[in-house]
Amino acid sequence: MKKSEINFTIELDQENIPDKIYWQATDQPGNKPSETKSIAISLWDHQQSNTLRIDLWTKDMPVNEMKRFYVDTMGGMAQNILNATGDKFMSKELNDLCDKFVEYLRKDSVDNPT
Repeated sequence: MKKSEINFTIELDQENIPDKIYWQATDQPGNKPSETKSIAISLWDHQQSNTLRIDLWTKDMPVNEMKRFYVDTMGGMAQNILNATGDKFMSKELNDLCDKFVEYLRKDSVDNPT
């Protein structure tokens, strides 16, 4: 059986705030660590019937990028719901919400340029 691993390395500052985040996967081309500014991991605990989450971002990640990251994540969840369950209603509702957020972020970037 083939196995694959994904590893995260988090460099913390003196106050235990993420300064750098690196990820590496065994199937990644070049198999060397790549830097990222944020990770969001959800795990389903079938024994407790609940979700465990790990959300980390570096202290220098811009707020506008963090908002975009979460909208993109929700869009991916909409597609995953459709692929995993075939539930078109849930997928569409989540995509519609993402469309609203995208429009909000466009307006917000015009009203509050960085």
